[in-house]
Amino acid sequence: MSPTKTSTLAADAITLAHRRFIVAENLSVALPPGRVTAIVGPNGCGKSTLLNGLARIHTPAQGSVLLDGKDIHTLPSREVARKLALLPQDNTAPEGLTVGDLVRFGRQPHQGWMKQWSREDQRAYDEAMTAADMEQLADRALDTLSGGQRQRAWIAMAVAQQTPLLLLDEPTSALDLGHQIEVFELIRELSAQGKTIAMVVHDLPSACRYSDHMVAMKAGEIIREGAPAEIVSPELVEQLYGVHCELTHDPATGSPLLINVRRASAR
Repeated sequence: MSPTKTSTLAADAITLAHRRFIVAENLSVALPPGRVTAIVGPNGCGKSTLLNGLARIHTPAQGSVLLDGKDIHTLPSREVARKLALLPQDNTAPEGLTVGDLVRFGRQPHQGWMKQWSREDQRAYDEAMTAADMEQLADRALDTLSGGQRQRAWIAMAVAQQTPLLLLDEPTSALDLGHQIEVFELIRELSAQGKTIAMVVHDLPSACRYSDHMVAMKAGEIIREGAPAEIVSPELVEQLYGVHCELTHDPATGSPLLINVRRASAR
């Protein structure tokens, strides 16, 4: 795959609200370039809201989101789409749409009214299909695929967009263990190629294993941030999820492993 250009993305003291209800207030975070950042925390803490704020889906009530140092809301939509791709939680496609058609759609930000499908478009399409291991499934309809295959197809579409930044909202939601690993390993491969990736993850052990950087949220606030091995502790787990645990480390990766997890009220 072609080398990935770098871009920076950061939130500067943003407040995010739904109508008059403030979901998250005064959040500041910068995504480490070329790394995988996992956003973790209990349900309803503002993880997806933060990701949508970074993606320009949710406009901050205060503060700003900076893409390459510029307020993302002042930039043309096509320019943003060439630098940042978002994979939301709920993906729907017309019945019968093939994998190939979906991935070709990822080239739309690079198209114009008069611009035809180019060699560059074809190269980006081919590289995305290869990265997601979807070449043999190009003519298959999305609704005939397994959950993991469908999710890889959607990620391939985002890869075809050829953005240096990739935001994923619960990319392994509702997938079984094997399909979760497929998707997480693909994310790691994309990071190794230079992409900056942020993902909302519910499963803390997976976040520890597959991310380089972690943002821990609770009640609309960022309470800890850093490398998983540096910030994850029994105290943090109890603060986030209300459970007791013991901590060890994966001998192969060094990532934190939670053991003997139990309710905080348990004796």
